[in-house]
Amino acid sequence: MDRILIFNAKILTPYRLIDNGSILVEKGKIVQVGQGRLPVSECIAVDAKGYYVSPGFIDIHTHGGGGYDFMDGTVEAYLGAARKHACHGTTAMVPTTLTSSLENLRETFEVYKQAKAANKMGAAFLGLHLEGPYFSMEQRGAQDPKYIRNPKREEYEEILSWSDDVVRWSAAPELEGALEFGRFLRERNILPSIGHSNATYEEVIEAFENGYTHVTHLYSGMSGVRRINAYRYAGVIESAFLIDEMTVEIIADGAHLPASLLKLIYKIKGPHNIALITDSMRAAGMPEGEYILGSLKEGQKVIVEDGVAKLPDRTAFAGSVATADRLVRTMVQLVQVPLMEAVQMMTATPARIMKVDDRKGSIAVGKDADLVIFDDDINVHLTMVEGKIVYKGEAL
Repeated sequence: MDRILIFNAKILTPYRLIDNGSILVEKGKIVQVGQGRLPVSECIAVDAKGYYVSPGFIDIHTHGGGGYDFMDGTVEAYLGAARKHACHGTTAMVPTTLTSSLENLRETFEVYKQAKAANKMGAAFLGLHLEGPYFSMEQRGAQDPKYIRNPKREEYEEILSWSDDVVRWSAAPELEGALEFGRFLRERNILPSIGHSNATYEEVIEAFENGYTHVTHLYSGMSGVRRINAYRYAGVIESAFLIDEMTVEIIADGAHLPASLLKLIYKIKGPHNIALITDSMRAAGMPEGEYILGSLKEGQKVIVEDGVAKLPDRTAFAGSVATADRLVRTMVQLVQVPLMEAVQMMTATPARIMKVDDRKGSIAVGKDADLVIFDDDINVHLTMVEGKIVYKGEAL
C-alpha cells in the first residue's frame, strides 16, 4: 500500500500550525494537507495522537552515528549511521569526510555510491561534504595536520573527477589558490563553505564575492577578533554576522555553544540563515563511554560524557554526539526559540542552503513525504522518508 494517511496531528507547515490536521501521502509524495480527518479509503492510517508532525530533519554536516563513522570505509557504516539518525527524526543528511589521504578519499567515494543505492531504511543521502584538506593550520582543530595543504587546481580537479556526488566542500578561503577554488566549485554547483579558517573580515568579504556563501560550524575552528601588528581585525565569526546574506550552521547541542552564544547567533542571523547541524561522530545516539573519533583504523580514542565527546585528558571537546531531535530541543528549551523557528532551522533553511528546497524541507503538496512525528519534548515517535516509514516508536 503506497497511500498513507496521517491524521489527528498538529502539522507544522512553513506558515502556520494546523490543529487536528491530516496529511495524505501517495507514492512517496505529499498529495493533500488539510484540517480534520481527510475522507480517504484504502490507505494505511496513522493516528498521530495529537503530536506534532513536521518536515523531516535535514542534517547537512554529520560524520556518523550509531557506532559508525563514514570514514570507516564500509557500506555498513553508511547504512548504520543513516538508520540511527532516522530514529531521531533525520530524513536527509550530507555525510561528511575528514581530512585524509587521497587514497582514503577515493575509497570513500566508491563506498558512498554503493551505500546510496542500498539505503532503504535510513535517512536519505543528499551527497558528500568534503571537510578539508585545504585548511588553516592554526584553526585545524581535530583535523590531521599531515594532510593539511593549500588548494591546487590539478589536485581538486582530479578529486572531483572521481565522483559526481560531492555537494559541498569546506575550506579556508585565505589560503593561496582558495578564491579560484571557490569559483571552480560554484561552476560545478558545489557549495564552497568557510571552515577551519583564520581569515580576516577583508578576506571573508573577498571569499563571499568568489562563492563562499556559507560558514561551517560557526565559532568552531575559526578566527574571531585578533591583533595583527597591534591593530585589531575582525575574523570569520564577526564577518558571518556582518554579511547579511551569509548563511551559517551551528552545533546546537548546548555543549559546543552555550545558551548565550546560541541566543546571539539567533538574534543576529535569524532562523532563515541558520542551519542546525549535528557534526556528529560515531557515538551519536549511543551510550556514554570510550569511542574512536574518525576511522577505526586511523582514529583517536575519546571519552563520551556529559553529552559530548572529549579528549582522554578532558582538555578539549573531540566531537559532537548530538542527534537532530536534541538540536531542536536545545533551541526550544535552552534558547527559548519558538518551535516553528527551531524546526525551520532543522528543515527549510538547510534545504535552501543545499538547494533541495524544491522537494524537501517543508510540508506542502508535491514535496517528498519526509515527515517526523514528535511530542512536546521533541521525542521522535515516527520517521518517514519519501513515503516509507523507517522508524516507529512504541507510543504510536
